[in-house]
Amino acid sequence: MNKQILLAGAAACAALALALPASAQSIDYGSLETLFNEPVTTSATGSPQRASQAPVDMDIISAEDIARSGATDLPTILSRVAGVDIQAWSVGHADVGVRGYDQARSARLLVLINGRQTYLDHYGYTAWSTLPVRLEEIRQIEVVKGPNSALFGFNAVAGVVNIITYNPKFDDGGFASVSGGTGGFGEISLGQTLKLGERFSARLSLGASEEDEWDNTTGSADRLFLDAERLTANVDTVTQLADNLELRVEGGYSHTKQTDIISTYAYVPAKYLTQSIKGTLAWDSKFGLVQASAYQNDLTVKTEISGVPTIYENTISVFSLQDLFKVGAKHTFRVGAEYRKNEMPTAPVRGGVVSYDVASVSGMWNWQVTDALALTAAVRRDELDLKREGNFPPGIPAYGNAFWDRSLNETTYNLGAVWSVTSADTLRATYARGVQLPTLVDLGGLQLVFNTPTFRGVFGGNPTLQPTVVTNFGAGYERDLPQIGGKAGVRLFVQKSEDIKGQPNSAQVDVPATGATLPVFTYLNIGESEMKGVELTAEGAYDNGVRWNANYAYTDVEDSIDAGYNAAVRYAAFAATTPKHRANLNLGWSNQAWSVDGFARYESEKDLYYSGALRPVDAYVTVAGRVARTFGEGLTLALSGQNLLEDGQRQTSGLEAERRVLLSISTDW
Repeated sequence: MNKQILLAGAAACAALALALPASAQSIDYGSLETLFNEPVTTSATGSPQRASQAPVDMDIISAEDIARSGATDLPTILSRVAGVDIQAWSVGHADVGVRGYDQARSARLLVLINGRQTYLDHYGYTAWSTLPVRLEEIRQIEVVKGPNSALFGFNAVAGVVNIITYNPKFDDGGFASVSGGTGGFGEISLGQTLKLGERFSARLSLGASEEDEWDNTTGSADRLFLDAERLTANVDTVTQLADNLELRVEGGYSHTKQTDIISTYAYVPAKYLTQSIKGTLAWDSKFGLVQASAYQNDLTVKTEISGVPTIYENTISVFSLQDLFKVGAKHTFRVGAEYRKNEMPTAPVRGGVVSYDVASVSGMWNWQVTDALALTAAVRRDELDLKREGNFPPGIPAYGNAFWDRSLNETTYNLGAVWSVTSADTLRATYARGVQLPTLVDLGGLQLVFNTPTFRGVFGGNPTLQPTVVTNFGAGYERDLPQIGGKAGVRLFVQKSEDIKGQPNSAQVDVPATGATLPVFTYLNIGESEMKGVELTAEGAYDNGVRWNANYAYTDVEDSIDAGYNAAVRYAAFAATTPKHRANLNLGWSNQAWSVDGFARYESEKDLYYSGALRPVDAYVTVAGRVARTFGEGLTLALSGQNLLEDGQRQTSGLEAERRVLLSISTDW
């Protein structure tokens, strides 16, 4: 049924597209970067602009940064950005947060691949290993900080990670790599761009990897820990249907096996199967640049909860239409509409289906007041309709499916000002309101019943759960420093989160038992939290091939919990679990043949949950590095390593991160 809806929506978008005059063109990032001599983004306002002029706090990781990182996964690469937190729980599972509030299965970060959301809607988190793209096909990664729902879309609460791959229309060639190393690590990647005439371009990528899990240092049962395996395939095609009409179709597949940690901080084995397909029609008409898109994400996860075998299934279909147009030379507008259908069967106890429909409208206005000053305002309205169908297992209170007939209406906005005080000095100010809507699991997708001699109770979702509202103010200053071939900057920010969500815990009953029902443990809104902080950044590059960058982030979180609740019991002790200090230092050197890079990260002490309790995690420093030699024909031999200081290092309250060293041979053409 959902695929029929998807196809019908795509056909409707196509019909609307064909009704308008068109002259569509994809964005040639490479040419624009050469023109501006710095990374370029189109994601914030829809129009190409220098990253330094974007009306949001944004850092861009380039393809060159990724290649020199020596990393084999995206969380490690992201951890080197100022203000980004990473909790590496296993070789395959890491949680990524922006400016604090990083939880197990964090639901505050929007992750996109070419505009398609990739976070998993059932829990709202990102399983990074399931992303179907290979590192070699990523052109750039945009890390946007703070609430940005009005500019970037649904549920962009703490920030956005926007992954942009090479466009086969402009970026020709291919790649191949083979890697092997300690800990049973092995990986192979292959990608090729194809041109069929002047109208059709495609890129196909494939990859597979495996790695032994870190040693079990937790005392948990060994059956909970799986060695990591990953298989991915990705296809990206661009067809010039006419001189003025372009169709881009993308499809992804991943099959992974790994050790996960769930939102109540317990390890579980997990096997993921993901499939996605997206189509986008774009054209320049006399009405502006019009884009119509449709995509569907399908997910199946086989895992367990408290020893109970569990299968999560989730399907989301999204249709959107937007128009980007200019009025005069100084005013750019973007208007859009979106519809999404999201559903999952209840799990692990079957019998019901929880779903919601979301209709959204949005608008953006970018005003180039003067050559030096630009103002941006964006607003988005989401209207969510929740429902449930099916039966209830014995022991659950007899609410009835009508209890899920509920609507949520929320408005988000973003305001930004960028002032180029001089050719070298830039000031930026932002103010935003974001909304973290409850996930399907929060709203009733979780349905777990225990009725044994040792424990009786129901763990389930709560359809009356309120969204978490996040407001944020930021101010920043950046100065170009040509004498060191780089720049330096400072960013200040304050944030407030209202109606924060507490997790269910068997230590606190939420709905008492009756003669006919079991006690209920569920998700509840339990208070608010405030955060303030600062980020310092600097970087430089010299003619002798030496380059460096450094950053430092400080955040201070204060929780205010409602009477009758305990933040620690409800897995919401953000003040304790957010480190106050993080710092990164990256040093490198290269010439035409050699490249040497070193990375050091410091994180101050914090408390993290494990087995139902907060446990101290000491401050630590982790070091990584890469040495590479490039030969003719694009052949590169590289030796790299992660967590080099210790055989096993305590970075979270779970498994100890182990030293891993690998050798890779790669080529591109």
